[in-house]
Amino acid sequence: MNYVNSEKRPKQILYVWNYLDWGGAQIYFLALMKEAKKHAEVRAVMPEGSNPQLLKFLEALGVPCDFVPVHTDNKPAQGIKRKLERHYRKLRSEYVFCRFLEKYDLKNAVVHAEFAPWISFGALVWLALRTRIFTTVHNSVYPAQFWRHWIWKFKFGVLSRLKNFHIFTANEDAKKCLRGYVTPEFYDSIEVTYASINPKEIEDALALELNREELCRKFKIPAGKFLVFCVGQFIDRKGRWVFLEAAQKIAKEDSDIAFVWISNSAPPAEDLEKARSYGLGENFVFLTGEQVGRERNDLFSMIRLADVFALPSFLEGLPISLLEAMALGKAVISTRINGIPEAVKHLETGVLVEPGDAESLADAIRKLKSDAELRERLSAEARRYVLKKFDERSVAKKAFEIYKDSFVK
Repeated sequence: MNYVNSEKRPKQILYVWNYLDWGGAQIYFLALMKEAKKHAEVRAVMPEGSNPQLLKFLEALGVPCDFVPVHTDNKPAQGIKRKLERHYRKLRSEYVFCRFLEKYDLKNAVVHAEFAPWISFGALVWLALRTRIFTTVHNSVYPAQFWRHWIWKFKFGVLSRLKNFHIFTANEDAKKCLRGYVTPEFYDSIEVTYASINPKEIEDALALELNREELCRKFKIPAGKFLVFCVGQFIDRKGRWVFLEAAQKIAKEDSDIAFVWISNSAPPAEDLEKARSYGLGENFVFLTGEQVGRERNDLFSMIRLADVFALPSFLEGLPISLLEAMALGKAVISTRINGIPEAVKHLETGVLVEPGDAESLADAIRKLKSDAELRERLSAEARRYVLKKFDERSVAKKAFEIYKDSFVK
């Protein structure tokens, strides 16, 4: 398919996702948008009913939004009927989004969609036949039955042979997992565009006066205690129950530690009820991003309260919340999985434990609480390393150059 664009660069870049929950993928998109809007018209295409906090971030960036009247259903599905309903809703959502995108000048555009190749195969093929389509793989391909891997290999094999289909990965681990799924030539073309942080935002946040007592009082966080924070969706994949089990173990012997979890959205009432069943009382505080505030600095101020940042994920790419905590000078604990060790070097820039091991997580928290010198050394090295390697400005420039190159090749 031939494209007409005398400037040999995209005139419009569309960032697309079809689900209501938001998190690291959208923060990653925001970073790319800042650079892309210097060179082309940038728009965000998302479902109606998207989170007001995310819309506030896009508004502050000056990125217009277009809303599609459908969204996927990402809630857990039990039973065949429920699974079929969810699958139908996903397919319908992708069909409506693809038809919605026809309103744009796709011949002179780049579409960067948050569509996983092994899930949204049809939508990606449809887009690749009409425009230059990019998707970012944030996580490694998860373990599954062998027949699923054969299906995924077929899907990747088809997509990787389409001229206008491109993949970024958000970390090296995610790229390595694609070897064997795509053609060797396509594998070599995959670029790592790291999940990353904005150094200026970090420095601006650190320059603000922090009133610890006022923030603790406002959010009912026990003042004067050693604080362990986590920022991420309150879901199993993030290790929420491991976090609370470790907190429960510690609470039996040390009441001077409190735990705080900040999630982008509120979980079902039954999940919060289960969290309360761990018996932590005032020593566990759950907050949503909207409660914390609509500005990035509101979240950064909360993270600055932490003595330790702990993210005990089971499946992860390279979470931006972890990188931001490191850049803010926090000692971090996370799990030895996927892309996390690319940032957290054990006992160099943080502490790594095995996923699902609440006792090891509790031991790591105890050690960092009792050893202030180790805590300070890890936090200083974490900050230095992240600011040097994970700067969103260089990542965004790299991404735009690849967008532009897709008009030349």
